[in-house]
Amino acid sequence: MTRADLLALTPDALAALANRGLVKRAAKDLDAGAGPEITVSPDGGVDGAFPDGTTASLPAGAGLEAARCSCAATGTCRHRICLVLAYQRTAAAPEAPEAQEPGPGWSPGAFDDDALARVLGRRALTAARRALRTGYSAKICRPTAREPVAQVELQTCTVRFLVPGELGYVHTDAVAAVRGEVTVLAVWAFRAADERGLEGEEIRLEVGGSAGAGGDGLDAALDLADQVLLEGAAHTGPVLATALERTAADLAASGQHWPAAALGDLAGQLAAHHDRRADHDPARVAELLAEVHARHRAAHGGAARSQVLGTQEAADTPLRRVRLAALGCRVGGTSAARTADVYLAHTATGVVLVLKRRWDVPDGDRLTGADLAGRRVLGAPLRSLAAANVVSESASRSAGRVVRVTSGRIAKTTVTPLGDAWEGLPAGLLVRDLAAEERALDALPPRLVRPRVEAELVRVVEIAEVRHIGYRPGAQRLEAVVADAAGVPAVVSADYSPHRPAALDALADALATEPRFVSGAVRRDRGGLVIDPLAVLTAGGPVVPDLAPGEGTAALGSPPQAVPDPLGDALEEALAACAQAAHRGLLRLPSGVRERLVRAGAALDRVGLRTCAGTLGALTAALAADDPEGMTRAWATAHIRLVTAAELR
Repeated sequence: MTRADLLALTPDALAALANRGLVKRAAKDLDAGAGPEITVSPDGGVDGAFPDGTTASLPAGAGLEAARCSCAATGTCRHRICLVLAYQRTAAAPEAPEAQEPGPGWSPGAFDDDALARVLGRRALTAARRALRTGYSAKICRPTAREPVAQVELQTCTVRFLVPGELGYVHTDAVAAVRGEVTVLAVWAFRAADERGLEGEEIRLEVGGSAGAGGDGLDAALDLADQVLLEGAAHTGPVLATALERTAADLAASGQHWPAAALGDLAGQLAAHHDRRADHDPARVAELLAEVHARHRAAHGGAARSQVLGTQEAADTPLRRVRLAALGCRVGGTSAARTADVYLAHTATGVVLVLKRRWDVPDGDRLTGADLAGRRVLGAPLRSLAAANVVSESASRSAGRVVRVTSGRIAKTTVTPLGDAWEGLPAGLLVRDLAAEERALDALPPRLVRPRVEAELVRVVEIAEVRHIGYRPGAQRLEAVVADAAGVPAVVSADYSPHRPAALDALADALATEPRFVSGAVRRDRGGLVIDPLAVLTAGGPVVPDLAPGEGTAALGSPPQAVPDPLGDALEEALAACAQAAHRGLLRLPSGVRERLVRAGAALDRVGLRTCAGTLGALTAALAADDPEGMTRAWATAHIRLVTAAELR
């Protein structure tokens, strides 16, 4: 009997189930003649006897986790891997029977619930049904010739079906305690897509749940947001900020993670204004208020609650042994605190996670990124961690893709040099075609109702050429025009910050010395792609600008003259006018702000954005009618429209 499941295991699949080092060592032992003598039983069981006396067996109808070995290893060992490789070579011999190829178009949705219960257990189905009743979102990737592994990305983990038709070879970065549950959810996601006739390599869909209203908690959040709008962020006190924090906690407790995060950020902005901190931003306050309205409207309008509210997500999900590649670091903070966000890409799934650290700034101290570079994080200097491979057995992931790594005597975390890890990152995270990336960004839902995850648009972009590097003194911004192999351009744009004074010089030097890749957050702006850089991989290795030493004294030339953009200018002025109205309070607006709104609407009309202009006209009419409910509704409609238009620009 031929074991088709063992023949279907590729080196990459074996590395996912064990690790790449074990696969390489097993292959080396096999090449050296230290492989096992194989016996195949009639039922398909495979036994191997090694020259050193070790015996291993692969039971029929079970995956690699059910394999047995007489060596002292507690988990998957090189003997088990070597037995698989040896069987594959034996089966590939001319006299061996040919294995049956899996049929085209295979889908994990073909597994029925009886098969799931038989392999994963009834408890896994029971736990998964609770998530199904609430509803959850999933991104499924159907197998293709280029990527033959079926994959489902849930919000807190990724599930990969390494062997068609076999539940024993499912790999997930979730810990063993929830492995069965997330596997069931992944199968049900494929089944739902199959039943709805959804085709394509990548499909986003909602599974289960009901398109009901947001609930009392979301209504309370909207009421608080409207209080801020009517009174103005400049006039709210600590009592309202406390109410926002309490409501955010209630929303999070009920599983509505995305509006809870928006309210939490809004409370933080109000506290920053009250404390006269530099991190208060009226534009950010206006966007958060619009987000609360947008999510409330989407939930009440029939949109999937799991997508706009985050109802299906656990607050924290432990991960099994996970391998991450660092994509750089962003240093920020206030006069009293400094923060460092390290971006880490899951090398198997392409999901980007963020490791956050915070330090208090002593009085009279600057504490720049260069000072933080030597601080130890996960047992390594920050400068090393931000450009390294990280393997951890004690990581957990939040609903917003923030990763937390704990220390322990048993669970280990290792940090090694990055090497060429970026070259092997999955498609979607590694961008070689900028035109395709632009189309992918255009296909995304509006930002105000997308899942609130960290590093959502962080990518690694391959650079074929650097056309120009320049500095805009007025904006304190470095801009570099780069292009991919097809000549499609993008702008690498980085702003100066006193928290990272040498970053622009380090970035300019890296871009001038044969850069191969740049990592950063990608967005659309003024008809093209803009990359906010985190790190640059050059021929000499990775460069993390935010951690570079120095004071930033190098002189740079000016970039090319900016192309006039009347449409963008009109949108920016309209957004600023709406943000000023929210800052001052709709019930307290002076005549100057009302006139600014009228002028902004006229400018939008002149450049052809008549729908946007109409929403500002409706806002000025509502302000004149002195109707508080109408005011807040009109302001939200206008700002949602403007934010969405600016995002698509």
